[in-house]
Amino acid sequence: MQGAREPSMEDILASIKKVIAEEKELRAAAPPPSTELDDEDEDVLELDQPIEAVIAEPTREPVDLGPPLASDEAVDTSRQKLASLQEVAAAAPPPPLVNPFEAMVREMIRPMMKDWLDAHLSDIVDDHVRREIGRITGTPIN
Repeated sequence: MQGAREPSMEDILASIKKVIAEEKELRAAAPPPSTELDDEDEDVLELDQPIEAVIAEPTREPVDLGPPLASDEAVDTSRQKLASLQEVAAAAPPPPLVNPFEAMVREMIRPMMKDWLDAHLSDIVDDHVRREIGRITGTPIN
């Protein structure tokens, strides 16, 4: 008794192409969406309208907040101090691009790295050159 035959790749691809073709036919036969505006669509903000044209009038009455909480002298003094802070902040140099701790560690390690490279670099280069020559010529060099 043979089981159901597995569909081949060609069968699967043909089925997919058939479904895509049917969807294209359905889309082509569907009527285009209407461009008439309903009454419900009047609240939608169109991107070509300025926002002032959409907002007709405020919905709430302005609230009377009473007399100011701070005197004019205190407000002016605060405003001047904030302006001077803004000037100082604008003139401040940008933060360093390198971490100061990282720079300090680099300076401490530099002499040790130089000593190690002086002792080992020629051997490392010699070993790599031998391996590359062996790879190119096809003969291992020890």
